[in-house]
Amino acid sequence: MKFLISSFFLLLVGVATYAQAPAIRVERQGSGKPILFLPGFITPGRVWNETIRHLEGQHQTHVVTYAGFDGLAPIDTPWYPRLRTALIAYIRKENLSGLTVIGHSMGGTLAVDLAAELPDRIDRLILVDALPAMRDLMMPGVTADQVQYNAPYNKQVLQMNEEAFGKMATMMAGGMTSVREKADTIKSWILNADRRTYVYGYTDLMKLDLREALTRVKAKTLILGATFPTADVARGTLEKQYANLNGKRIEMAPGSRHFIMFDQPGWFYQQVNDFLR
Repeated sequence: MKFLISSFFLLLVGVATYAQAPAIRVERQGSGKPILFLPGFITPGRVWNETIRHLEGQHQTHVVTYAGFDGLAPIDTPWYPRLRTALIAYIRKENLSGLTVIGHSMGGTLAVDLAAELPDRIDRLILVDALPAMRDLMMPGVTADQVQYNAPYNKQVLQMNEEAFGKMATMMAGGMTSVREKADTIKSWILNADRRTYVYGYTDLMKLDLREALTRVKAKTLILGATFPTADVARGTLEKQYANLNGKRIEMAPGSRHFIMFDQPGWFYQQVNDFLR
């Protein structure tokens, strides 16, 4: 009897340990050609609301938010692979084909990953200031194995008090857009993020390098780049990183920082609609 009770207790513990909150939340609306919207890091899916309102034609929209952000329960590490697996499963479950994926920043990186895995389902990509290998830009010369969860910087950010973390969030948000009100919005997203997801999720992104995977992407691709710090430097980075991708077109958003949809909304909506046509 004791053995049965102990076994049942262990089973309950195991279920509690391995039960996971959903890796993604997807909000689906409308009918027509399917578009999957992937936000950037710390960004809720509603960042795409204005873009969707400005879409021309009939589209079925699938808007994603990631675990640990916008009030969604966090999940265990590794974070990014769980998102990837959940999105592949969603696309297959919903039997989406002829799919367009629009991704900003990390969402664009994820879009490339999905298009390499599901080349016969994804026809078009719109990548908004996104890179297939962020580490190469942010940490040149550092290998994936050198990027560790227990890095001193990670420990420092996890242990920051609210005041220090708030100052860091203000500085980061201010560099992502030229629109003051939108910078305040981005800051609120950072502050509302699950801190552990914020730290370890970013570590996952720094481990990624999808430049070889670009050779498996069949989708026609529009790459929209911010012109900060300069248009020439930014375009050079995009051309170098996407050298392995066929069927691409690169357009630079004049006077824009990272959140192109905030800094140049009219230009952005026109680019999206022209490409979808």
